[in-house]
Amino acid sequence: MELKLLEDNKEDIKFVIKETNPVFLNTIRRAIITETPTMAIEICKIKKNSSALYDEVLAHRLGLIPLKTDLKSYKLSKKCKCERKGCALCQLSLTLKMSGPGNVYAEDLKSSDPKVKPIYPKMLIVKLLKEQEVELEAIAVLGKGKKHVKFSPGLVYYQGYPKIKVKSERDAKEYSGVCPTNALKFEDNKLKVNEEKCILCNACVETSPNIEVKGSDTDFIMTIEPFGQLNPKEMISTACDVLARKLKKLDKAMS
Repeated sequence: MELKLLEDNKEDIKFVIKETNPVFLNTIRRAIITETPTMAIEICKIKKNSSALYDEVLAHRLGLIPLKTDLKSYKLSKKCKCERKGCALCQLSLTLKMSGPGNVYAEDLKSSDPKVKPIYPKMLIVKLLKEQEVELEAIAVLGKGKKHVKFSPGLVYYQGYPKIKVKSERDAKEYSGVCPTNALKFEDNKLKVNEEKCILCNACVETSPNIEVKGSDTDFIMTIEPFGQLNPKEMISTACDVLARKLKKLDKAMS
């Protein structure tokens, strides 16, 4: 197996992985989005709420706020020694007390742990008019995406590595002009091809019979777009640890 990094920025990480198959990549993908734990608000104790939002809607919006996750300091509640009673090792509290008029943002949540706080401070929770107020306590816990999507750490997807075959450059200016990612460029009367930018949309193929595009069955481009709770390295390493534990458990059960 061979790896090559293509992009690494705040929004996503993209890399080429060679000599593998879709089954392996889909296993990694599913492990990341469903088995990698992150922190999210699970319980809301609403003391006052005279805003335009019902308590249920307000609680739902709070639950979908991505929180920075510290996997070293917290455990899943089912694995905690407190036996799901709730302690400092498996949960934390966030409090909110605001009165209008004005907007209530994610940054207005006061966390009992400074390491765990909203990733997007200006995410709007609710708008308060004059004399309206909100006061609540929220409990955040570790959870997995297979239980609820609010615990999912990000998006993961892959495609076959593009193989572009240019049969003729006769109408290259025309079919390169429809490429949305500039994988095909016609400059100085010459066609330039960058396969790593191709997204296999086949817009060029539909425009002209002089070009052929297909994805590889053994080489792939994988993209990870984190929501911010964990960085891509943490997402991949945690997913691999989960898979390793599951395989050991299977091996033990079969022996």
